[in-house]
Amino acid sequence: MHGLRAHIGSFTSAGGRGVVTAAVGPGTGALTALQATDAVADPSFLTVDPVRGLLYAVSETDPGAAAAFRLTDEGVEPAGPAVPVAGVHPTHLALAAGHLVTANYGSGSVSTLSLGADGLPTGDVAVLRHEGSGPDAGRQEGPHAHWVGADPTGRWLLSVDLGTDSVRVCRVTGDGAAVHGETPLRAGSGPRHLAFHPRGHRAYVVNELAPTVTVLAWDADRGELTPLDEVRALPEDAEGPAYASGIVAAADGRFLYTALRGHDSVSVLALDDTGSALTLEANVPCGGDWPRDLALHPQGTHLYVANERSGDVTCFALDEATGVPLRTGALPVPAASCVVFA
Repeated sequence: MHGLRAHIGSFTSAGGRGVVTAAVGPGTGALTALQATDAVADPSFLTVDPVRGLLYAVSETDPGAAAAFRLTDEGVEPAGPAVPVAGVHPTHLALAAGHLVTANYGSGSVSTLSLGADGLPTGDVAVLRHEGSGPDAGRQEGPHAHWVGADPTGRWLLSVDLGTDSVRVCRVTGDGAAVHGETPLRAGSGPRHLAFHPRGHRAYVVNELAPTVTVLAWDADRGELTPLDEVRALPEDAEGPAYASGIVAAADGRFLYTALRGHDSVSVLALDDTGSALTLEANVPCGGDWPRDLALHPQGTHLYVANERSGDVTCFALDEATGVPLRTGALPVPAASCVVFA
């Protein structure tokens, strides 16, 4: 039985090698490259079904697509051809209610792909088109769905839209996703990604254009989000532009981590016992250029940052008491875009 593997997405159109697989060193968290496949173009985001032994990737292209891969000892192998998602430039995907769902940034839509008993996409797809815009004419001229994911109960699908400054809560059925409710966030904030508190009662949205983190109460019984607070993700004296990207929550509920492009840093935000109050604990260099996404080691011991423009994934050991990352190494991955584990 092989050890833990990291699967790294990258942009083939910018010199990336597609889906890159690396071994994760026990204890050290160090990454060692094993395999790469460019079977799908621009696999910018990945997700894993560990039960079926499958990895899914978006193809962030126009038109967009999604593909399934089988997990192997050394990496992944294509499980079938990529299938259209009936949307443009899908940036994120997730499993929800027995379906594969993509957020299509370019077309401002969410696609629900049917899966067969083997977990492979059947080719059937239903599309939910977002409506609306925001005050930033350059980035918010229309809807731009950027993230999708199931809530911790698995009963609801949430979609984050940078263009409409809102989060939609949906139900997923055989007919696709249907909007149950929409929660507006601050106009012009540009929400990008979402992470849940490990207890499932709070959600945290990182806002790309702000850059801030919005704290929301989550009522899974009613399928309702309620904004509680918005906290700056950078020190007040930080200079230059900063565009927030990914956000992850520590499994013990003590810290949030978010990456900031332009400023090229990672911020650590401490959570109080309720998960409602955030305090900026630290801000450290990301170890590269343009950190597009970040991920926590399954054991919570290390943090990994995919630096798109410098073409590497940096590894950080996390201080157990303070949560502050300490850079321990990097793996060259041209045009790196995300990291998942299996």
